[in-house]
Amino acid sequence: MTSKRIPVPRQILDGSVIAIGRGLDKGSVVQIGEGLAAGGVRAFEITFGRDDAVEAIAALDRRFGSGDELLVGAGTILSIEDAERALEAGAKFLVMPVTDPNLVAWAAERGVPAFPGAMTPTEVFAGWAAGAAGIKLFPSSVTGPAFIRELHGPFPEIPVVPTGGVTVDTAPALITAGAVAVGLGGWLTGDGDPAGIAARGRRIVAVIRAIRETGRGE
Repeated sequence: MTSKRIPVPRQILDGSVIAIGRGLDKGSVVQIGEGLAAGGVRAFEITFGRDDAVEAIAALDRRFGSGDELLVGAGTILSIEDAERALEAGAKFLVMPVTDPNLVAWAAERGVPAFPGAMTPTEVFAGWAAGAAGIKLFPSSVTGPAFIRELHGPFPEIPVVPTGGVTVDTAPALITAGAVAVGLGGWLTGDGDPAGIAARGRRIVAVIRAIRETGRGE
């Protein structure tokens, strides 16, 4: 078990939502970030896989700086080289689709919150032991709320963030089961419209807040 661990950033815990931007136009990514912030979403993950992901992160970093309004991170990180590029551009957290203990430990040693992707208890524990801030349960459409509840038996201290196919309809059960946050991609950011993103952001944040405060969704 590593002695070096960076906690889940407060912006992720506050809003309980990580917005995921995949294939967004770099020319409108700042406006999309502003829409998220207006909707109360506090964390925005830009996925790698496109050549302009680094440029998008850099543009968001110029607008949102330290992350008090919106924390910008990088997703689909599969190598230290990609991690370095993301951090140089201004990413404040890293998300991976798989569990790579070396990459997680590398991030933790540099004070960067890392969220490795996991689908089995072995992967969950391996990521946590390497120094993960939390675990990205992926794909959530396969694991689901029951898996989160079962994980809390042996691993009550591990923060989990289910991702993959999450919507406003499926998020409440995931939060109720014990997730500290959810990752939302297509449902939240898919159309790239800042006004619609702000409206959906307000809706999902309100639903999760209601669960946190009363134990019930809207």
